Amino acid sequence: MYEKKIGELQRIIDDSKRIVFFGGAGVSTESNIPDFRSADGIYHQEYKYSPEEVVSHSFFMKYPETFYEFYKEKMMILDAKPNAAHMKLEELERAGKLKAVITQNIDGLHQAAGSKEVYELHGSIHRNYCMKCDRFYDADYVKSSEGIPKCECGGIVKPDVVLYEESLDAATIQKSIQAIEEADTLIIGGTSLVVYPAAGFIDYFKGKHLVVINKSETAKAVRAELSISAPIGQVLKQIEVKI
Repeated sequence: MYEKKIGELQRIIDDSKRIVFFGGAGVSTESNIPDFRSADGIYHQEYKYSPEEVVSHSFFMKYPETFYEFYKEKMMILDAKPNAAHMKLEELERAGKLKAVITQNIDGLHQAAGSKEVYELHGSIHRNYCMKCDRFYDADYVKSSEGIPKCECGGIVKPDVVLYEESLDAATIQKSIQAIEEADTLIIGGTSLVVYPAAGFIDYFKGKHLVVINKSETAKAVRAELSISAPIGQVLKQIEVKI
């Protein structure tokens, strides 16, 4: 169906020495993790509160129990496994072609696939800290806790996930922008480029090849050399990594 475009992508990857991948929720939907903004995504389901409201800092502080009900059920998919997209990106990194993965996802699947240079713009469900004493807790502890997860000191354990109304980590932003600036190829995958400031990072790209792989049109107009409207795992698994 898109053999010609797959061929173009193969040519671009073969021609590249410093690829950076910028990904969003669509990278993980093939691992059965629901996204937020598609027609059947979390934002289109009916709840007492809107998902955007629930995953905000002010809601977390005011209604932590309701926050955790939603968070544990809808955002902590701990049995998810890396899919073909995660695996191919790891293979590209191992071959020395891919220099960084910049992700808006919080599921940790890039690391599970073996990727080393991963910049998590929105944090991770796998890191959780006590708000009182900063003690670390893993995702299993939070998921299995009754109601609000508590630390041994009595403090609330908060996920290291960037909620609405919270700022992105400055060091992660800096590393992400630097990687994009130094890339000769930027592949954008599985994201509608709606969430700022992350979506604005691609403006720093001054390299040779810009590729978009996404099932739907991206909200932010980008002048991509190649655009493939298909699930990213289906596309990337057809790429041969040449060393």
